[in-house]
Amino acid sequence: MLMKADTIHQAGSQYPERHVLLEQEGAVRKSLVLGCGGYLPERIVTNDELATRIDTSDAWIRKRTGIRQRHIAAEGELTSDLAVAACRPALERAGIDAEEIDLIVLATSTPDNTFPATATKVQAQLGIKRAIAFDVQAVCSGFIYALSVADNMIRLGQAQTALVVGAEVFSRILDWEDRGTCVLFGDGAGALVLRGGMSDAGSSGRGVLSTHLFTDGSHYDSLYVDGGPSTTGKSGYLRMAGQEVYRHAVHNMAEAIEIAIEANGLSLSDIDLLVPHQANIRIIESISRRLGVDNEKVVITVGSQANTSAATIPLALTNAQNNDRIQPGHLVALSALGGGFAWGSSLIRW
Repeated sequence: MLMKADTIHQAGSQYPERHVLLEQEGAVRKSLVLGCGGYLPERIVTNDELATRIDTSDAWIRKRTGIRQRHIAAEGELTSDLAVAACRPALERAGIDAEEIDLIVLATSTPDNTFPATATKVQAQLGIKRAIAFDVQAVCSGFIYALSVADNMIRLGQAQTALVVGAEVFSRILDWEDRGTCVLFGDGAGALVLRGGMSDAGSSGRGVLSTHLFTDGSHYDSLYVDGGPSTTGKSGYLRMAGQEVYRHAVHNMAEAIEIAIEANGLSLSDIDLLVPHQANIRIIESISRRLGVDNEKVVITVGSQANTSAATIPLALTNAQNNDRIQPGHLVALSALGGGFAWGSSLIRW
């Protein structure tokens, strides 16, 4: 049974008093998952359509990546539009009103503008008045980084209810004549609703158990966009050393999950659902083999959605949620690697 709430108020704050749950014996404050939602643009581009533009084929793409198609944002459809469209079903699933949100952390590498943060536009379009809103940028690992930031703020009592969003329009930074990269990516957005609450201490209690973040900037040139405000003054195109990224993705993503499992005193056999970054089917299969996770426990959406960068994990979670693959009490393992290299993992007790 929860203890009554303690009331805190920041001096000079324009916001109303917040009620923060006090800890009770045997319980700690955690970020509880209330629900998630996703959005994919209406337009679908198949491998066969790409084959009419560049030297490739459906068979070539499927064999090397597992991708059949990808969703592409319409002209004038922005990252903020995708993010808002993902947040609405997430809020509905969570059963809360937008006005209850006091934190928005948006992971994206394709913001609407250089500044201000795209999260501020999402806040305005959702009609949220009092939320802190900002972006984080860790490319394909962005959602894990955003989740870590939101989780820590909730644990510290700096926020109570958060939207953690991954949204991308990578189609705008692709060289559509480079068959090694343009076939890999798509557009989309996903969102997760977190709320602070009291849960059992340790790995048995519901909520985000832990997040683990890593960076190795010596691989900066292995995956990057050849442009930017301080270099060319405008955005360029995505460039990637595919084999280098593949090798590090398999090792680092698997190791990050192993670290998370050990940190929580669990074993790999305890994982009920593995939700890896959806970059390439061969990467996903290699990670699941290394971890010894059965195929039926792995969420795979890359075939129909391609790599949507920071949006892949929340979109995959939404897919699992909508197909009743996640049940209360399930241990869900997340992992991703992106440019930088930046990578990380998270364990959630659903």
